[in-house]
Amino acid sequence: MLTDSTKNVALILQTRMEENIGILNGIAAYERENADWNFFLDDQSMSVSNHAWLFRREWDGVICRHRSSSLLEECVRRGIPCVDLDDSPILLPGVPKLRPDNLAVGHVAAEHFIERGFKRFAFCGFGNETWSCERRRGFMEAVQAVGCECSVLETIYTQQLTPDWDIAEQERIGAWVKELEHPLALMACNDLRALQVIAAVHQVGLSIPDEVAVLGSNNESVRANLSHPPLSSVPINAADWGYRAAQALHGLFDGKPVAAETFIDPGAVVVRRSTDILAVEDPAIVEALRIIQSEATGPLRVEDLARRVNLSRSLLERRFRKFLRRSPQEEIRNVKINKAKQLLLDTDMTLAEIAEAIGFEHPEYLSVMFKRLTSESPRDFRQRYRPKVT
Repeated sequence: MLTDSTKNVALILQTRMEENIGILNGIAAYERENADWNFFLDDQSMSVSNHAWLFRREWDGVICRHRSSSLLEECVRRGIPCVDLDDSPILLPGVPKLRPDNLAVGHVAAEHFIERGFKRFAFCGFGNETWSCERRRGFMEAVQAVGCECSVLETIYTQQLTPDWDIAEQERIGAWVKELEHPLALMACNDLRALQVIAAVHQVGLSIPDEVAVLGSNNESVRANLSHPPLSSVPINAADWGYRAAQALHGLFDGKPVAAETFIDPGAVVVRRSTDILAVEDPAIVEALRIIQSEATGPLRVEDLARRVNLSRSLLERRFRKFLRRSPQEEIRNVKINKAKQLLLDTDMTLAEIAEAIGFEHPEYLSVMFKRLTSESPRDFRQRYRPKVT
């Protein structure tokens, strides 16, 4: 029910972008818990090019995600509290900015590969996009911290995503990747770029993930699952992004101090087939890892694993800790939990169905183990990282 205290809030976010659905869900969650707002959604960003169209009525607040700052500048001129979600470092005085922590995105990506034993790294991005350069810097920082180098290919991103541009980019990427040493751990600045990389790798006759492991960013589930093989990706916590944007706007309404710039932490990598490999030079451990990847969701025991790779259990344990810094049992458990994450994000399966699919007899035990490893429940993980229209 609308009351005299109800705030009229305009949301300018294009819903064709999956990430923006997650942001809107976060905004809605905050409003349900803390506020009394009446929303108008400009889901095609028409108001960015036609300010008069939006200002035919009065607004108490605006949350906008768009590269053009002219609409926010008009809001400031009119004295309307507003929040900026554009992923750029440009700040408008009096307008709180919330955007992903892109350095952290690069760190998470590098750590994902380092944990898998890779020694050769590459980054493919767009040199004219600040967010891409920030992700590259974060990736290179983490890679260089372990004494490794990183090859970089950056080209110019264009708003006109034509087939000709896509083909030309794939040819550039293919020529570059072919000259690098393999196995190679390659981070793409986002999932669109990752799909170009995957197409280019196939075209030059290299295999994924055996010769080139490819990791995207943003975890756009549609792109990730259209990829062949399915694309691993660093998720942006869109629901938290939206929740904190609404919190910032509420603070402006109440006259409270609001940070000029806030960075949203990424989540852990959602592992799919494109990085589902470990770069280890011990043949017995490579075979053990292959068995774990293919059979961890069944009744696989460490004793059976050791027998199948012709090692004693104690030697298998020592070699796992030498190369991976974890035990075989921990690796089996990690593979199960990564599979659970994939099913939580990519399917509508219930927790009981997921538990059965990955070899847990009781869903309650899956919940306990999932929370121990991720610090959140399966339900909270699904809500945080899986955009769903409310």
